[in-house]
Amino acid sequence: MDNRTEDGNMLQIEDFALAPQYIYPVFFILLFTYLIIMITNTGVMVLIATERSLQQPMYLLFCNLSFNDIMGNTNILPKIMSHLLLSERYITYAECVIQAFCSHIYGTAAHTILMVMAFDRCRSVIVNAYCDNASLFKLSCEDVSINNIYGLIFTALLFGSSMGSIAITYFRIVTVCLTKKSKELNSKALQTCASHVALYMIMLWTGFSTIITHRFQMSSVFRKLASVLFHVVPAYLNPIIYAVHTKELKSKIIQLFCSVCK
Repeated sequence: MDNRTEDGNMLQIEDFALAPQYIYPVFFILLFTYLIIMITNTGVMVLIATERSLQQPMYLLFCNLSFNDIMGNTNILPKIMSHLLLSERYITYAECVIQAFCSHIYGTAAHTILMVMAFDRCRSVIVNAYCDNASLFKLSCEDVSINNIYGLIFTALLFGSSMGSIAITYFRIVTVCLTKKSKELNSKALQTCASHVALYMIMLWTGFSTIITHRFQMSSVFRKLASVLFHVVPAYLNPIIYAVHTKELKSKIIQLFCSVCK
């Protein structure tokens, strides 16, 4: 992202440098991905909202996670798709700041929701290419050391608290499984926690990739790809993984499809 216009309020987004023959295939891949994210996550929200048996704390967290995924991807994907079809890709400074703010709210909310979900599992088993701050800092002519320090501290606290709490939670789960030596308990713990761990590791990997590509001189293409994957991959996989690993949710989805087919 560069400030290349005479009007200081306009910024130019680099986006992906694609050959002309790849523009429309990439556009339709992103469009298909966005539609799948919207349909699956909206479906999870509607299902939980309409089924009384699913209106429990854990499923309400699923609902919040789906809502966060919808908002996070709506924040970046439509803009990226429109930029693919335009020769000049500009965004106002105000829009850029709002997009960066929403992007960081998405990441913070996702980590917080997954952290709270881990606490819930602990209790049940034992008795659980867009605007961002880093891009804006690089455009500044002023000293942004304080901003970088604040961002680093906030990121360290966010990642540290989420990783620490989840590590403690699952350490306690493993301890209980080893001491009780109950096959039924171990099976329940594995089934309950597998989906949560998988999604958290995916989000952690894409999040760290985004941070590392901004902090170090790495390929701009890889940086753009990591930034997009941070939003798209968890949102794409969340409803699929939870539908497969959550017995109650899976049974309700099967019932819904059966009733529609009839």
